[in-house]
Amino acid sequence: MKHLRTGLFEAPAVALAGALSILGGGAALALPEDKGVALVPAASKVAEEIHFFHNWILMPVITGISLFVLALLLWIIIRFNAKANPKPQQFSHNTLLEVVWTGIPILILVYIALFSFDLLYKEDLIPDGKRIVAEGDGAATTFTIKNDFPESRRVVRPEHVIVEIESPAGDRRLRRGAGYSLAGLGESDVTVTLKQPLAVGERVVITAGRSLVGANGLFGGAENAEIALAPSVTLKVVGNQWNWTYAYPDFGDFDFISNMMPKEKTTPALYRFEVDNRVVVPVGETVRVTTTGSDVIHSWALPNFGIKIDAVPGRINETWFKADREGVYYGQCSEICGVKHSAMPIGVEVVSREAFCNWVRARQSEYGIERTEEQRRAEPVCGAMMPAAVAAADTSLTFAEAESAQSEQTPAAAEPAKVN
Repeated sequence: MKHLRTGLFEAPAVALAGALSILGGGAALALPEDKGVALVPAASKVAEEIHFFHNWILMPVITGISLFVLALLLWIIIRFNAKANPKPQQFSHNTLLEVVWTGIPILILVYIALFSFDLLYKEDLIPDGKRIVAEGDGAATTFTIKNDFPESRRVVRPEHVIVEIESPAGDRRLRRGAGYSLAGLGESDVTVTLKQPLAVGERVVITAGRSLVGANGLFGGAENAEIALAPSVTLKVVGNQWNWTYAYPDFGDFDFISNMMPKEKTTPALYRFEVDNRVVVPVGETVRVTTTGSDVIHSWALPNFGIKIDAVPGRINETWFKADREGVYYGQCSEICGVKHSAMPIGVEVVSREAFCNWVRARQSEYGIERTEEQRRAEPVCGAMMPAAVAAADTSLTFAEAESAQSEQTPAAAEPAKVN
């Protein structure tokens, strides 16, 4: 394979300027803070759940145990010192006390497990949610979605279906019972019946599946939950001593190497974070990440998305993420892999679908990858946006120029097609 070695950002200050422009648009430049103690901002639903687990489950437990042990130590120091008890008690066992100090830790661990097992399952399992979109005609109230998931993943409970209405007046999520009813849960077809017909110009978005993320375990949070869709983009990651190789198999399998930006070509704030070739992914799309190593064990970690997965030679691991907002996010190799372990940063740029497709077309042209119109229409994300994305992708433009050119065009009105 041919490797792309020319970075997206050739000039020394371009990386920082691009990051600052993103910040100006309200998106995140996700960097750890010097001497900071808080987690980096969450940019995905899974990361939000990790934050909830840390802040509202682990921290109260840790704080409670620490205060209890401190109080117990102070009580023992004051109550049972040699001055207060010149003659110590002559016993060595207390059955009740031994049962209590064994049973309470077990209960604490079970309480933590109720939340952590659910979270680990969501992080480990690649989502398989599906979505249909229907236009309103002023009369239709009944819509059907195929329940063709594997037996263990079939839609069987009401929370496995989310119904939303998109309208010029604003989007809203319907509540089951008040806004719609369900029939056929567990069967081959699930029927959604709206209480009110859709007006002309409105759309109903029905999402189904068990890949529920954003709900905070036993404490609910259903109003913030969403069903993660099946991956639309696959990113192949290979860890090397000491850089990363990335490939996009859905778009002709072009690949490139990402190295740490030299100190003289970046700023003190971005040194050891910025790279010469960032990963580029579209916002709002589920991205499957497969990892392996070419020499020793590495670990691909992006705290903003709640990702940390080992890249092991001879083995393929996989995980996923869905970025909720545009921005530049940084991570680092989190497995000691040699003398330059600290020189393996990770840079991910989350952009709009249009900008992502322009970037893909530019990379395909740079590689000489020729794709027929049929092949391009079959590509995820970008295929549904033709012909606008193809017309906007002048292969002589850089990524930044292509994105600027796209912004000057009339935006495409249609969202990517949703497949039943």
